[in-house]
Amino acid sequence: MNYLTPRQIVAELDKYIVGQHDAKRNVAIALRNRWRRMNAPESIQQDIIPNNILMIGATGVGKTEIARRLAKVADAPFTKVEASKFTEVGYVGRDVESMVRDLVEQSVQMVKARKKEDVKGRASQMVEDIILDALIPPMKQPSFGFSGNTNDEPKSDHELNERTRQNFRDKLQRGELDDRKIEIDVQQAGAQIGMVGPGMDDMTMMNLQEMLSGMMPKKAKKRKVTIAEARKILLEEESAKLIDMDEVKEEAIRKAENVGIIFIDEIDKIASSSRGSGGPDVSREGVQRDLLPIVEGSAVNTKYGLINTDHILFIAAGAFHVSKPSDLIPELQGRFPIRVELQSLTKDDFYHILKEPKNALTKQYEAMLAAESVELTFQDDALMQIAEIAFRINSEVENIGARRLHTVMSHLLNEFLFDIPDVIGANAKIVVNAQLVDERLSGLVKNRDLSQYIL
Repeated sequence: MNYLTPRQIVAELDKYIVGQHDAKRNVAIALRNRWRRMNAPESIQQDIIPNNILMIGATGVGKTEIARRLAKVADAPFTKVEASKFTEVGYVGRDVESMVRDLVEQSVQMVKARKKEDVKGRASQMVEDIILDALIPPMKQPSFGFSGNTNDEPKSDHELNERTRQNFRDKLQRGELDDRKIEIDVQQAGAQIGMVGPGMDDMTMMNLQEMLSGMMPKKAKKRKVTIAEARKILLEEESAKLIDMDEVKEEAIRKAENVGIIFIDEIDKIASSSRGSGGPDVSREGVQRDLLPIVEGSAVNTKYGLINTDHILFIAAGAFHVSKPSDLIPELQGRFPIRVELQSLTKDDFYHILKEPKNALTKQYEAMLAAESVELTFQDDALMQIAEIAFRINSEVENIGARRLHTVMSHLLNEFLFDIPDVIGANAKIVVNAQLVDERLSGLVKNRDLSQYIL
């Protein structure tokens, strides 16, 4: 992970998320505390448990984005789950342990990707040799027989073959042969499982699939592909051969245990109503009790081995419109000691969201139209007006936070997106100003029945 200070972590989050400084500070401290734990004396390391975080705020204020960006900053395995998808043990549906298995799977993919990058140079050389052998098969070294007669002719043929191979190798490296077709052997994937039993989740299916594919011998199938395609296929295969999967599994489990982040969204949906304990509240409380041992710290069995959840950072989030955090069972409340309330977004927040983040919506649209050689620019007064309209709609209809900007921007630019490139050709310039915003969105603001625009 990148050992950034809390201030540096907040600065990284500021590049993508506007406002919500309390939430950013708390997640930054939680992330830095992991580094502090791993560098603490070994005698106490295992006793330092993470302070899990409960984020409270309406939809669209940045709860998920903060957690996702935090994982990217930390280069940590990250998985997002929705608490409402889980069912109590004994019922058909996803069990809570599946989120830990998902985290380990993510960790394995991260470690594999890094190790593939490490062996990429060696694998590329092997792929080059395979492609070269398919184009110009190498000649055997000249044998001189028992008579001791050393004729120069076979030697010259061998030298000619080597010179030809080197000539083709140079062309391969320059990409001059990428469109040429060759025949290669490709490993075939195992047969897919067609039957799904009751209560089988995705992870169970994957485990069965892997077990059966391991029992069946892999077959190679000949395919005729371009050299460019062959390079991609063979690079994947040769890289996999150079990687020690046992080492990958060990490192992935260690990474998931020490720096993994699990984001549990919609935790308010499993909070029991304070009015009573009948009906669905019983099942909701059952899911909470199933969550409790995992958040407290327990060993979960995965297809890569046992993983201990003691030091995984859990971030839970919910709007808590109907229920409140105190409606969660007390034991689960105690496992989320850090409470952060995210503020509703203001008109100024919307303006900054449109303008400042590295992945701002305006920059996304500019990049998409640049692909059509059309230059799109937004004037400041236009951004202020878009922010005003989005804020007003949120106030009058339903507050869905920054997601409202997607609705408004889509309504504003859809006509341009449809007309390019048939009506509006390449090298055109489109300037979005306050007048254009008023023309395109005035009807949207006046119409109080905006249900068709709600995301």
